Order: sequence, then structure tokens, then C-alpha cells
Amino acid sequence: MTEMVCGCAAHSRRGFLRASAGAFAALGGLGLAFRSDAVVLTKSLRDAMKPEDIVKAMKAGNQRFRTGQRQDHDYLAQQRKTAKGQYPAAVLLSCIDSRAPAETIMDLRIGDIFNCRVAGNIANEDILGSMEFACKVAGAKVVMVMGHTACGAIKGAIDNAELGNLTGLLAKIKPAIKATDYGGARTAANYEFVDAVARTNVALTMADIRSRSGVLRELEADGAITIAGAMYDLQSGTVDFFP
Repeated sequence: MTEMVCGCAAHSRRGFLRASAGAFAALGGLGLAFRSDAVVLTKSLRDAMKPEDIVKAMKAGNQRFRTGQRQDHDYLAQQRKTAKGQYPAAVLLSCIDSRAPAETIMDLRIGDIFNCRVAGNIANEDILGSMEFACKVAGAKVVMVMGHTACGAIKGAIDNAELGNLTGLLAKIKPAIKATDYGGARTAANYEFVDAVARTNVALTMADIRSRSGVLRELEADGAITIAGAMYDLQSGTVDFFP
């Protein structure tokens, strides 16, 4: 009887350790504090992760970034490991702002995410096609739209700025101005209003992605991907994630 109990306990411990090791490896592949032997995210590690695991990894990475605890990255090793193939876990649409590099502020590695960048983080047909490739073909499981505070594109849209092709780009942001419920001064000089519009713009871009991409809409309905939003605070270094 004692042997049976001890045997069951040992079996249980072995099963727990195997499960824990698998979880640590999968999470470690996306730059979490739990390190794995993999220098980069592999297909098996990526495929073992759920969309919510990937978002959690981004949150944990930003926590490390803003508290000064970023991991040491051997970028040359990552470059060499990814030269023959890539298995990113997410595709992120963010602004071109030089102060908001997604991989850095989420403490990610080469090969962890696809990154689309355009002023005001708006979606056009080319970006939608890129996202469809990232998810349907390459296997990414999260579509993340990230805006940021004090966004120049948002301020330009509020001010009705006009400059060559930028005029048309800013026009795509203007619906967010009208859709933002705000009782104070609705001007580009009021940074609280600018940030409120930026957040609305993220939400509208997420809705636009769902509306204009049947591919991504179907993947999300099937639970294969998550479409999520985020706002990066330039002052605090914090990324606020939201559905």
C-alpha cells in the first residue's frame, strides 16, 4: 500500500514537473522571466501558447522594462537563430513615434512579433493584408493595436493639419475626435484630450480591423486569435492593455 501511495505521489510529481517545464518553456520563449534553453521563439513553443498567454507575456515584459529589470538579450544569437525561419506570436500595429518601440518597451526578442508601424496606428488595406498573412499564414495568435500618449498624429488631426499625403492619413484619425466623449477643452494643446482621442482611435482601429478583414474576424470568432488594444504612456513607460 505504501509503495502504491509513494508511486502515485512520484508519478504526480513527475507529471507536475513535466507540465511546469512545458509552461515555463512556452512562456520563456516570448521573453518572460522564466527562461528556456531556446534563444528565440520556436514553432513548438509558439503553438503551445494561447492568445491570453501571449498578452500576459507582453504585460510581464513591460513590467520588467518600466522597473529596470529587462532581460539580457544576445541579439546576434537571435539574429542567427531566426535567419532561416520565424514563428512570431503576435502582430502589433503601433505608431511610428521614435519613443515607442514595441519590442523594447515589452522586453521582447528578435522573432517574437511582427511589427507594423504608421503614424497614428491606423489600419489600411496593406496593413490588413499584412495582419492576415501574420495570423492565417504564419500562425500569430494576437493582433495588438497600440497607441501612445502625446501622439503627434492625433494632435495634427485635432488641429486639422495639412501637408501632402499626411493630410489624407490624418483624415482617417478624425472620426476618433468626434467619437471621444470629453467635457474639457477639445484642443491639441490639452494633452488630456489628446490622450483620450488616442485611446478612442485604438478602439476604432480594432473595430475597423474586425469590420474590414473577414479573415481576422473569422479567426477571432474561432478563438484562434485575440484582437486587443493598448496605450503606452511616454512618461511612466507603462503599457495599459485593454480588450
